[in-house]
Amino acid sequence: MKKSPLSYLLMPFLVAAIQSGCTPKSTETVQNTETAETTSAATADGWTTLFNGKDLTGWEQVNGKASYKVEDGAIVGTTVTDSPNSFLATDKTYGDFILEFEVMLDNDINSGVQFRSISDPAIMNGRVHGYQFELDPSDRKWTAGIYDEARRGWLYPLTLNPAAQSAFKKGEWNKARIEAIGNQIKTWINGVPVAAVVDDMTPEGIIALQVHAVEKPEDAGKEIKWRNIRIKTDNLTPREGHDAFVVNLVPNTLTAQEKAQGWQMLWDGKTTNGWRGAYKDKFPEGGWKIQDGELQVLESGGGESENGGDIVTEKEYDAFDLQVQFKLTEGANSGIKYYVTEKEKVGKGSAIGLEYQLLDDERHPDAKMGRDGNRTLASLYDLITSEKNERFLKPIGEWNQARIVAKPDNTVEHWLNGIKVLEYKRGSEEFRDLVAQSKYKDWENFGEAEKGHILLQDHGNKVSFRSIKIKEL
Repeated sequence: MKKSPLSYLLMPFLVAAIQSGCTPKSTETVQNTETAETTSAATADGWTTLFNGKDLTGWEQVNGKASYKVEDGAIVGTTVTDSPNSFLATDKTYGDFILEFEVMLDNDINSGVQFRSISDPAIMNGRVHGYQFELDPSDRKWTAGIYDEARRGWLYPLTLNPAAQSAFKKGEWNKARIEAIGNQIKTWINGVPVAAVVDDMTPEGIIALQVHAVEKPEDAGKEIKWRNIRIKTDNLTPREGHDAFVVNLVPNTLTAQEKAQGWQMLWDGKTTNGWRGAYKDKFPEGGWKIQDGELQVLESGGGESENGGDIVTEKEYDAFDLQVQFKLTEGANSGIKYYVTEKEKVGKGSAIGLEYQLLDDERHPDAKMGRDGNRTLASLYDLITSEKNERFLKPIGEWNQARIVAKPDNTVEHWLNGIKVLEYKRGSEEFRDLVAQSKYKDWENFGEAEKGHILLQDHGNKVSFRSIKIKEL
């Protein structure tokens, strides 16, 4: 971690202001009593001011043509046409820190604050990329979510924490907080906990203020304002009370927060403990491989369950929240099944159960079978089509995140990469009507078992799994 000497540069200004009894020129800053007090005591409690309220000392524009100026004690960014995203960046990098700032923006534009980000002429011609604290005053209301600019896209959309969507105040100053301590990143807006991400891709980088690109001439001239920007880099104490859903991108791990929320690893990342072959008393001797923290079903060229066969959890589950990271190869077919009882006689076929479909939709013919796409990725196989947004799909060969939430009232949700793609209720009239039109119509009470095993399918194609964790509801 690089420690910024910026506090020493600001010391003469602060000392002079205190000795002379001067008050800040901005009436907005004067009116914000709490912020004015903390700014004057910045060097005493470990905070360093990143913006002196007068000019852009310590900042430099690294991308885009949007204008940045200082007005009434705030940095004002203004949108322009014919420009990519613009960024005003700190001239230093930061690793572990707590960052606080206030922000206000026009109601119909998007913006963000980059942190632990990179602008290197040797990478994408210097384009800023990395973590972004989202500023979203639109009806979507994803402010304080975490976006990975010019890299992986959304890491934490507010679909994962809808209770926080009302915290941002349009047309007013909003107080933001980012904690980046080790591999754990947490955000707040106006004191409300929002996003929690665990990731180790970029441990250090710049902080940058974004003015988003605009396409319509009428969107030029819109303003984003930042003020009271301060950072703390030593003696960091995480704020308590952040209990949001955690997106953990470090494979096969659980944080203390996840454990406190009730999550358990369903696969330990190293052994076959807790798993066995479907209809068997031990794990398959072939067809599966554990390598580099991945549980892999191997390519066999055959049909379903003709190589190693499906594997199931030793334990049965009734109501649960399940997360599984999966990686498909080209043309692959597989699935995650749940409420599997192993009571049905299926011969060499796959065990019977409700299935979260895993499929290369573009290359596997099963995507065009069934009805209305109900055999495509993340669908309830042969029953309900998933409503996917292409923006939230990772390409074949990259890791995607499946989530299945089976609630005590028999409501079930399928999620893909943080977005809910379908919902239904087991045992409902609508559900039974769908079963009656499906390949499962001859199985009595299909999908209505009180409890069952979790299953990973061997369909003859290579598919990898990791970070398999479950929370019993």
